[in-house]
Amino acid sequence: MEIRYLNENDDRWEISGIYEESWKSAYKGIIPQSYLDSIPKGKWTAHLDKKEMSSLVIIENEKYIGTASFCESRFAEYAGYGELVSIYLLPGYVGKGYGGKLLSYVINELSKKYNDVFLWVLEDNYRARGFYEKNGWICTGIYLDDNIGGKDLREVRYCYHIR
Repeated sequence: MEIRYLNENDDRWEISGIYEESWKSAYKGIIPQSYLDSIPKGKWTAHLDKKEMSSLVIIENEKYIGTASFCESRFAEYAGYGELVSIYLLPGYVGKGYGGKLLSYVINELSKKYNDVFLWVLEDNYRARGFYEKNGWICTGIYLDDNIGGKDLREVRYCYHIR
């Protein structure tokens, strides 16, 4: 297994496929199925090369199996924080320890610049919330209203204190 920063030789379409498959699996029953079914191939390719964002890949047996993106807070009210924007694994690799390793790598990278980091997770995504809580993240009880696929949803903010 290898975790490393995304580079110019990485296949953006394949990495976007991780997001696509993850969304269809993780958000089934949370986000409207019609929206999940309509996610176009390559939807996240442009996201991967945003200058203000750092992205990682996790590779097992020469196959991309996961990705994560992080940056300085995108929210003015959380200036000075690091932000975990996304962390996704192919569904067949969930629950096998890869997510924890990827999350630890992200925290290590963010710890070089920040004392505290945060993320947003869909309130009804109990599996992800359990994963974060198991790894030391604290639910703040602060919510962000969202609408995905025509459905009103809430995201809850989690924080992790590095030092």
